[in-house]
Amino acid sequence: MKYIQIVTGASSCLGAEYARQLAETRPVDEIWLFARRKDLLEKLAAEIQETAESSGTPTTQKVRIFPADLAGSTGVSIVTNALRDAEKDQRATSGQSDADNEPGIIIDTLINNAGFGTYGTFEETPAERELDMIDLNVYTLTGITHAALPYLKKGSRIINVASLAAFIPLGNFAVYAATKAYVLSFSCGIGAELADRGITVTAVCPGPVSTEFAQVASNGARKNVVGGKDPVKVVAHSLRCADRKRPMAIYAVKWKLKAFLSRFVGRAFFARHTYLHEKRPSTATKIVENK
Repeated sequence: MKYIQIVTGASSCLGAEYARQLAETRPVDEIWLFARRKDLLEKLAAEIQETAESSGTPTTQKVRIFPADLAGSTGVSIVTNALRDAEKDQRATSGQSDADNEPGIIIDTLINNAGFGTYGTFEETPAERELDMIDLNVYTLTGITHAALPYLKKGSRIINVASLAAFIPLGNFAVYAATKAYVLSFSCGIGAELADRGITVTAVCPGPVSTEFAQVASNGARKNVVGGKDPVKVVAHSLRCADRKRPMAIYAVKWKLKAFLSRFVGRAFFARHTYLHEKRPSTATKIVENK
C-alpha cells in the first residue's frame, strides 16, 4: 500500500509552503504537486528533494509534479485519472487482487489550495473572469474532494484553503468572497459526514498573508500586503489545527476577532463598508492565482 499527499496550487504562495512542511513533518511515500507553472513546480520539487538529502532525517520519498490547469471538469479529470492510474499500478506492483476492496493507495493529506481572485467591482470585471473563478475555487475543489474519497481512511486529512472573506461579504471582491464562503460551508458539512470514518476536514481562513496574491490580483499596482502574516506560520498553524481535528484554522488574533464580530454586524454593512472604504486597484483583465 502506498501513502500519498496531494497539494493543488502548489507552485507558489501557501501551496508551496504546504508542500515544504508536509514533506518535512509528515513523510509519506509520495507527494503530488499540481499547478500550472511547470518551472516553479520543478524548482520546488528539487528544493524538497535537496532538503531531504541534506537533512539526514526521514522525509517524503518521492515528489511527483503535474503541470496542469485544474479549472473545471478537465482539471478534476486530471486528478481523478492520476489517482486511478496510480491505484492500478500499485495493485499490479504489489500483487493485490481486484477482489481486495482495500485501495492500493491511501491519501494521507489532501490540500485544496488552487484558486484565484480578482480585484474590482462585479460590473467592471468581465463575466468570463468571474465564472472562471467559480470554476476553480468551487467546482474544482468540490470535484477533487469527491474524487479523493475512495482513497481516504481513518487518520486522513482534507485541508481546504478558504479565506477570512468567507465570513464577510466584500464589495470590490464580491465573487471571490462568495466562493470562499462556499468553501467554508462545504468543509464544515463534509467534515460532519466524514467524522465517523475518522477523516478530518479543516477549513483554513487566512486574512492578509505576505505572498504575491495581492500584487498579481492588482496587476502589479499593489506591491505589498499591508499587515501580511508570515505564510510559514500560517501554514504551520493550520497543520497543527488539522492534527488536532479542528474544523477551522484562523491564525491571527485579529482575524479571529473579525470572524467573531461578523456574527453580530450586518453582512450588508460589511459589504457596503468594504466597497466604499477598501477600494483596491482593479484587475479587470488580470487573474491572480494561488498556483
